[in-house]
Amino acid sequence: MDLLQTRVTGVDFRNPILLASGIWGESGISLTRAYEGGAGGVVTKSIGSEPRSGYPNPTIEKNGTWGLLNAMGLPNPGIESYGEEVRYALSRGVRVVGSVFGGTAEEFARLSQAMEALGVAAIELNLSCPHAKGYGSEIGSDPEALAEVVRAVKSAVRLPVWAKLTPNTADPASLGRAAERAGADAISAINTLRGMAIDPVTMRPILSHVSGGLSGPAIKPIGLAFVWQVFEAVHIPIIGIGGISRPEDVFEYLLAGASLVEVGTAVMEGGGPLFGQLARGVSDILVTHGLKSVSESVGAAHRR
Repeated sequence: MDLLQTRVTGVDFRNPILLASGIWGESGISLTRAYEGGAGGVVTKSIGSEPRSGYPNPTIEKNGTWGLLNAMGLPNPGIESYGEEVRYALSRGVRVVGSVFGGTAEEFARLSQAMEALGVAAIELNLSCPHAKGYGSEIGSDPEALAEVVRAVKSAVRLPVWAKLTPNTADPASLGRAAERAGADAISAINTLRGMAIDPVTMRPILSHVSGGLSGPAIKPIGLAFVWQVFEAVHIPIIGIGGISRPEDVFEYLLAGASLVEVGTAVMEGGGPLFGQLARGVSDILVTHGLKSVSESVGAAHRR
């Protein structure tokens, strides 16, 4: 699959299909399982400074038509305890990107330094969780606050920094430009969209937190549009996320301007082997179109 090898933000990936943050990222074993299944790399759970239990159940609502609603509340063991999971995956040869979240620019910087010390290949900043008060999209929807975080992290680490943006905004391009001006090496787009579900029997919201983040097939058109807009506004690579379950989905994101993609919700059904299936399918698509590398397809729809 040499056709699929790609280099983004100075990091080599065997293919452009990564495990998304928040799915299977709780342990080194599950991260390794995704890589052994064929992923080009993996992104960890979003990790904070201290252990966090998250919200009480119910935290997930699945629907076969539109996908998944979740309001987990960023549960994680904290950066000190999580190190052993990263080290396990790295010892198995897994290409690991460390995801972190914080409430201030200084906290993001400290967490990024800790991730760098563990040996990850890049840092993804979770600036876009739609359901954790004081974190995520509350920071990432403000271009100035977003830029402050990116600048702080860039001054604290030597690794490539990916800014994960929220789709809950009226102006994707402005967020992308703010991240780029602040020094981000890449943009990850998108995180989940804010949504909710109500049980018509109990007449109450299904999720304990009331609202959550929507992922899965329903958000693919939104993710594609976001990547398209940001590609035309910035000059740094984009990692496309949202509703990917087929090789054709991956290819669409590449055509829209993504250099890599991340797959999350579909893994809950397809498991680790899904990554290999996607990679083989994308390779076949590239051959069909006479393309000799992933990079030849990136943004190609803009040139037609």
